[in-house]
Amino acid sequence: MDLGLKGKIAVVTGASQGIGRSIALQLAAEGADIAVCARGQQGIDDVLKELQAFGVRAFGQVADVLQRDEVESFINAAASALGGIDILINNVGGSSGRGLMESTDDEWFGTFDVNVFQSVRASRAAVPHMKARGGGSIVIISSISGYKPLPSSQYGAAKAAEIFLSGSIALELAPSNIRVNTVCPGSILFPGGGWAGFQERDAAGFGRFETEEFPLGRLGTPEEVARVVAFVASPAGSWINGGMVPVDGGQQAPAVYQKGPVWR
Repeated sequence: MDLGLKGKIAVVTGASQGIGRSIALQLAAEGADIAVCARGQQGIDDVLKELQAFGVRAFGQVADVLQRDEVESFINAAASALGGIDILINNVGGSSGRGLMESTDDEWFGTFDVNVFQSVRASRAAVPHMKARGGGSIVIISSISGYKPLPSSQYGAAKAAEIFLSGSIALELAPSNIRVNTVCPGSILFPGGGWAGFQERDAAGFGRFETEEFPLGRLGTPEEVARVVAFVASPAGSWINGGMVPVDGGQQAPAVYQKGPVWR
């Protein structure tokens, strides 16, 4: 299927590894020009080489999505370098702290900042550029933790807020022909990720987790998430708006405590 992405301009935050990197590469493979940000220059340089191998234009800039000025600078620089913005993938996420009684106010604020507020900042900066091109598509990478409760309440609450945010701004931006959706991965295994660390620390416990929680007997891959994101973001997914799309292989529980919680 031709997703209609050739010549589109896509921005992916947190794209130096894992899900974000795979999304950027998938969109480039479909012919989109790509802008990426991350907190480290080396990660950006590495992914830019991979993107350019597809023969597309690629732009990268160091940016901390928790800093409004850095987000706005990156988004505006990407639009200037590539000629606009058609697609925004809000990929950054994470958590600090543990359960209700073991987490502080600062850990709650920090978790919401790195999930919900970073999506607000990037979307707010990108929307004027999308309007200038007649519309666009925003995808927020949330998690099944947003609707399947887990022990770390602040992470699940933040992910649920992302899902609500997506549906709400989908209604707000529809008159400008801008679609907004959420893709919700389950547990995704990739080098350097939390689940890879769990696998290294406790191979037997990880094996039980795979067997007990996944009908297909394994965790997902970043590439499997990326293919879904590319479709949802693309013109081929034009009638998907305000939606929540799980990519979890039928996973039963979103996380497991193993010296602290681990997520996608």
